[in-house]
Amino acid sequence: MMRESIQLPIIDLTSPHPISTARAIRQACVDVGFFYLINHGVDEKLFKKVLEQSKKFFSLPLEDKMKLVRRNHRGYTPLYAEKLDTSSTTQGDSKESFYIGSLEGKSVVSNLNQWPEEETLPSWRSTMEDYHRRVL
Repeated sequence: MMRESIQLPIIDLTSPHPISTARAIRQACVDVGFFYLINHGVDEKLFKKVLEQSKKFFSLPLEDKMKLVRRNHRGYTPLYAEKLDTSSTTQGDSKESFYIGSLEGKSVVSNLNQWPEEETLPSWRSTMEDYHRRVL
């Protein structure tokens, strides 16, 4: 049986119409769940660095990652710990995650982020902060 391929929506962030761009993103999330962003302004070198650092983090032993287990919506979430589709009968989602929030200022919100120790992953925090700022 051949599956029908899904055409992912392509959303151009250089559009001069921010409201229609926002509507297109919403519609893509509702209809498909995914979309491609083009002209987003994030450098390919930074993407590669984020991927490299992510591979290093997710390759750590589980006990090391669990030191950063998610609190206040920040930090590490292990396999099967989340179930985004509540109608699913599986035990949980087959994915690991790492959540980062606001970086700005000395507010309580920005201090909720958790970071691996510099000795373990010396470039993790600076790379993720750079990426987070760039994406925003």
